[in-house]
Amino acid sequence: MKFLLTFILLGLLAFSLQASNQDDVYNCYVNNRMPVWKSLIDQLNSKSDKSNELLLELVNYQYGYIGWCLEKNRKDEALDYLKLADENVKRLESLKFELSLVNAYKAAFYGYHIALSKFSAPFIGPKSSDCAKRAVQLDPNQPFGYIQLGNVKFHSPSLMGGSKTEAFVYYLKAKTMMEKNGTQIRGDWNYLSLLVTIAQAYIATNNLASAKLMYEEILKFEPEFTWVRDDLYPQLLKKMAL
Repeated sequence: MKFLLTFILLGLLAFSLQASNQDDVYNCYVNNRMPVWKSLIDQLNSKSDKSNELLLELVNYQYGYIGWCLEKNRKDEALDYLKLADENVKRLESLKFELSLVNAYKAAFYGYHIALSKFSAPFIGPKSSDCAKRAVQLDPNQPFGYIQLGNVKFHSPSLMGGSKTEAFVYYLKAKTMMEKNGTQIRGDWNYLSLLVTIAQAYIATNNLASAKLMYEEILKFEPEFTWVRDDLYPQLLKKMAL
């Protein structure tokens, strides 16, 4: 009985630590505190005894931070963290752990490599597409694979199979899948990121009215999301007023 109680307490402690990490990252994303995000992934990456679950969690945080670095044109930093993330994904793949998600991250990281070197697109682009497709095949109920399929379709030229129309189908499918479990999207930075991706895709295809509705949906869900509230949404309103 004493052993069982100890085991349960240790399990609860591990869960609380993981939940704390997720809460911290969500707050960093909402409040634009990326130095804190960076500090967290550095701490997690330095741990020598990471479980498979924690390693996969770390990969998600690295995925988000690298994307931010690319958005801010911090290419050297993006490359440094991308190398670490690539190694973590390889380890998870060798352990055959959550292979649907692993392939989705591989698809995303191939996309990041293309962003860092446009000349690599003809060689890496098909690998990104294949990994995204494999992610969905391995688990059709995992929305992250559909997000990556959407990214591949949206950013690929039509001659390479790109289609912005198909991209929206995948993005919106992922959104619907994530929203089926309303409790899980609360405090999940990935959900907010997807909504921003959809809004920006609408802007890129000159569907400003839909983008406006999406930003308003985001702010209704998370009114304190500073990037949308103070930057993206006002920029769109200004553009629509011209």
